[in-house]
Amino acid sequence: MITHFPPLSQEDPDGLLAMGGDLETPSLKLAYESGIFPWPMENYPLLWFSPPQRAILEFKGLHIPKRFKQELQKKGFHYQVNQNFTEVIQHCAQGKTRQSSGTWISEQMITAYTQFHHAGYAHSFECYNSEGKLVGGLYGVGIGKMFAGESMFFLESGASKAALLYACDFLSNRGATWMDVQVMSPLLKQFGAKEIPRAAFIKKLKKATAEPSLFHD
Repeated sequence: MITHFPPLSQEDPDGLLAMGGDLETPSLKLAYESGIFPWPMENYPLLWFSPPQRAILEFKGLHIPKRFKQELQKKGFHYQVNQNFTEVIQHCAQGKTRQSSGTWISEQMITAYTQFHHAGYAHSFECYNSEGKLVGGLYGVGIGKMFAGESMFFLESGASKAALLYACDFLSNRGATWMDVQVMSPLLKQFGAKEIPRAAFIKKLKKATAEPSLFHD
């Protein structure tokens, strides 16, 4: 179990802070509370990152393209939370890579985050089609009123975007004002995500993690 991480100021220019350790539930909880996340890469020890610029999606600045709104109206999607976490993370593992570095959601990650889910910290937002089939979703980590999105997948066009918008609505309705999306992507930028300095992110993080959980019954 990891009991502490190096100071965030010791990261390299890419945000790499530490190597090694484990993915036990207390270790993951400490990492996310500290603004750090794991990023496994093939042929390397476990890597831990805290980028100097952090991507967040503030719900007041959420932008939904008009064309996608029209597309959604035709889909007939419906949504659930935490009903098929394992299936969601397995789908994400099949299709998700970070910057073409190889599939980073390893079996070790699936096991660790499933345990994190059972401990009440990892959550899934799921998108189902009109026939009740899981066709998209995302999973991430929630501590207090902080939610960090980790990965998304889709089996039908628009389903991952729809799940993301549902997650934003769910979190906003429960008192959150932003989502940690970690690293910027064209899709996230399209929806209004922005980068902020790590110091500003840590300030927001500390405030959010001190609040009651978003995922109360």
